Amino acid sequence: MSERQDLQGRHIVLGLSGGIACYKSAELVRLLTRHGADVRVVMTPAAESFITAVTLQALSGQPVVTSQWDSRDHNNMPHINLGRWADAIVIAPASADLMAQLAQGRADELLSLLCLARPRERCALMVAPAMNREMWSHPATERNVAQLRADGALILGPGCGDQACGETGDGRMLEPADLLDALIAHFQPKVLAGKRLLITAGPTFEPIDPVRGITNHSSGKMGFAMARAAAEAGAQVTLVAGPVHQPTPQGVRRIDVMTAQQMYDAVLPEAKAHDVFVATAAVADWRPATLNEHKIKKEGKKSAPLFELTENPDILAAVAGLPQPPFCVGFAAESQDLLDHARAKLLRKKLPMIVGNLGPATFGRDDNALLVVDAQSHYPLPADGSAADKLTLARALMADIARRLG
Repeated sequence: MSERQDLQGRHIVLGLSGGIACYKSAELVRLLTRHGADVRVVMTPAAESFITAVTLQALSGQPVVTSQWDSRDHNNMPHINLGRWADAIVIAPASADLMAQLAQGRADELLSLLCLARPRERCALMVAPAMNREMWSHPATERNVAQLRADGALILGPGCGDQACGETGDGRMLEPADLLDALIAHFQPKVLAGKRLLITAGPTFEPIDPVRGITNHSSGKMGFAMARAAAEAGAQVTLVAGPVHQPTPQGVRRIDVMTAQQMYDAVLPEAKAHDVFVATAAVADWRPATLNEHKIKKEGKKSAPLFELTENPDILAAVAGLPQPPFCVGFAAESQDLLDHARAKLLRKKLPMIVGNLGPATFGRDDNALLVVDAQSHYPLPADGSAADKLTLARALMADIARRLG
């Protein structure tokens, strides 16, 4: 599938201040342009000591601006022109010195001057700190960060890990892919602002013995896409995830579980505090009645072992049956007769909305085709019945949920 153009038509100024993390900014420019953004790069004199303007010009396809005295603009005012052009200014890396300038309203070089002159009501300022751990934890830096937040800047990170000085701790600039995701999220409509969503994702694993178990092919990709889309839409998101290897979306609180009973035990206490429950997980209906203490060996056995199964708790029905349930959205993974089975599940569990898909056709894939069903109607997603990537589908479902919540 072709890459989503999430930033198509967006104008982004990428500012670089001094720091070894400037090498990551080259990859960030590449990612931004690949996702459709028009990128203009502004560099401080300190940044030019770490990476050349030639590199960033080649990647952005636009001249790099390094001085407020740049005479290429018709009015010699790049700090005004770039601020009026941009939809967002992203400073990555943002050094401790640059952040101090911004917090104090100083404007003695182009990047700080540009930030001071930007139209604040429509041009966001996003700051990705990058510095040594001691610099990050210094009270002066903490004061400056607090002031930047109070002034409306979005602070992205920092991350924690190895630092160029050889130390380890907080202060690393976030990775380019994380900064890209944060910028994309900023531009998504905040249709679920103030709402709390609880989402389940992935399979469950029901152990037979210490090494074997009953599970399914669910990768968790759809549930994690739902969590990301909900967070992008401004919601507070709690994600209860079965055993999958998916990165946690930014801003999402994650609870990891293994079995259906563990998922039930995690979800039920949380459900009352949430406005919406989205049951995306492919939960096992049955589990072995007893767990063998040791691995079941086949040596000396003339027939396969027999297992007694017992039914797992129905998580979705339990949440929907609460005295004051959240708005419940079910998922139905079927192999045939999708509409009939989805509507039957909707009625049986007394849900306002259910999303059906053909499980064998989507497990593990990055795309899907869905069928949205409620008591009165149903419609395909995408509308033409084709497949779309799961994040695009998740965003459309979040918009639908927001409409239903009114």
